[in-house]
Amino acid sequence: MTPLLQVRGIEKRYGTRIGCTDVSFDLWPGEVMGIVGESGSGKSTLLSCLAGHQPSDKGEVIFDGRDVLKLSESERRRLGRTDWAFVHQNPRDGLRMNVSAGGNVGERLMAVGARHYGNIRDTAEDWLQRVEIGADRIDDRPRQFSGGMQQRLQIARNLVTGPKLVFMDEPTGGLDVSVQARLLDLLRGLVRRMGLSAIIVTHDLAVVRLLADRLMVMKGGHVVEQGLTDQVLDDPQHAYTQLLVSSVLQV
Repeated sequence: MTPLLQVRGIEKRYGTRIGCTDVSFDLWPGEVMGIVGESGSGKSTLLSCLAGHQPSDKGEVIFDGRDVLKLSESERRRLGRTDWAFVHQNPRDGLRMNVSAGGNVGERLMAVGARHYGNIRDTAEDWLQRVEIGADRIDDRPRQFSGGMQQRLQIARNLVTGPKLVFMDEPTGGLDVSVQARLLDLLRGLVRRMGLSAIIVTHDLAVVRLLADRLMVMKGGHVVEQGLTDQVLDDPQHAYTQLLVSSVLQV
């Protein structure tokens, strides 16, 4: 078996400031990688470079044998509609707020060639129910939903086409603790049932403990430690990782 994603020497600088540097790892089919670190550690910059939202200065991102950084803009957009998906921290960044809930899910289906209205609506209704949104809300606009429901709708919109790889940027950020727990449980179930590969950026170690198979710790744009999630969290080797873990234990 070959890795689904091979990342080699990714670097991004903003003038003299390092966004991230010399980041390399492999991601295997069905594996979830968590990336943690404090604000400014480089984790969101790395995710943005990997997902093609901003260009990296150096490195390679090989997905299914293709160097993503060398794809044309149209090829990258198609990849983002089919095999890749991106779940934003703020669901408003990943939803069409003036389009109905069903329309938000249906748009992604149409982007990959679906044309039969009845089938599109049936699939959208099925996915709303999968993310615990009642079928009777299919014609409601996202602005009529709570923050947690908007995030679940964004997840349905992203997963409806069965992507191979999902990027998640602080998917539970800004939500109440009880809503976070429900969303995490939902995400864990969907990831396992669909056999998804995912890269999750978060500052919350509880999120990666629950969702991630492997963990990468970043500080100042550098990867300071990586390994199996339980190993890293239960027996951190780097002083910075030890500080992160101990700060959670003290809360």
